[in-house]
Amino acid sequence: MLSLFLKCVIGAVVVLLIAVLSKSKVFYIAGLVPLFPTFALIAHVIVAQDKGSHALQQTALFGMWSLIPYFVYLLAVYLLAPKVPIWSCLGLATLCWVLSAIVLIYAWNFYYASA
Repeated sequence: MLSLFLKCVIGAVVVLLIAVLSKSKVFYIAGLVPLFPTFALIAHVIVAQDKGSHALQQTALFGMWSLIPYFVYLLAVYLLAPKVPIWSCLGLATLCWVLSAIVLIYAWNFYYASA
């Protein structure tokens, strides 16, 4: 129960930090805060403990490639923001992320299944 409470507090602190930064002169830094590798650290510890260093290395490599869908999302937001309403912009950008993530997963599986 304490663990769940701490996770909620950490999440609330992150949301508060994003809200404060978004209202400041350095509002753009609010986009960096969610990229702190909290979940990556958790995933890397679990993978390393369960599968070893080679699996950790593969997970890190896939993580680097996974920046492509995030880039596609950001590019879509950048291009659509001045042209469509905010919810349409974010919805379409999210769809772009999902589609590019599917392509990445299929490409990764194709490459590593044949290797």
